[in-house]
Amino acid sequence: MKKIRTIIADDEPLARERIRSFLAEESDVELVAECRDGAETLKESQRHQPDLLFLDVQMPRLNGFEVLEALAPGTVPVVIFTTAHDAHAIRAFEFSALDYLLKPFSEARFKISLQKARSRLEMAARPAESGSAGGRIFVRSAERILFLKPEEISRVEAAGNYVVLHAGKDQHILRETISAMEARLAQAGFMRVSRSVVVNLACIREIQPAGSGRYSLLLKTGTRLDMTCSLTELQARLGAV
Repeated sequence: MKKIRTIIADDEPLARERIRSFLAEESDVELVAECRDGAETLKESQRHQPDLLFLDVQMPRLNGFEVLEALAPGTVPVVIFTTAHDAHAIRAFEFSALDYLLKPFSEARFKISLQKARSRLEMAARPAESGSAGGRIFVRSAERILFLKPEEISRVEAAGNYVVLHAGKDQHILRETISAMEARLAQAGFMRVSRSVVVNLACIREIQPAGSGRYSLLLKTGTRLDMTCSLTELQARLGAV
């Protein structure tokens, strides 16, 4: 069984100890580092390339968001934010955080979050193992089962417990989470550009300034999308497509 390489980052010793004690019961988790501030978290993340990062928001010498911004594209692990403040929740999910644990969280809530991480990592590993670069997506309706290739999809949008696949002029609804679709399509040239949208990078025509340091995307279909991901990360991913 492949171990989930994990880092705990929190400036509070008791908070690190609590997470460490919860993880001690998980046989598939390997704790590779504990960090007391943002600079140490960045250094250890670059060194160990963890699968999972429990990340406090407010830390000295780089906060949690600054740590993620400083990581190279493609090296950001699955992130579960841990914080005593709920004011950062929206921004956390703009960074594609898997979950947001508000201190003091229970062991039961922690285990739910950890199971989400397992599922995300398993999803992300499937395309690489099969060599299928995302594979075909089956969309079932009352009349037929449609087989969609990833390249036929321009974007995927979250809709509660469902996602909407945009393929040409057609829209297809699938019972799936946006996080699962992000992991499934990552190897096929897709990227999550906001909390609710995963886009086919090959379908982007332009990146346009939207004021206040923000940007929007114009797709070849004419659709305009708000973008909350890092411009640097997007440019790097576009250069690799």
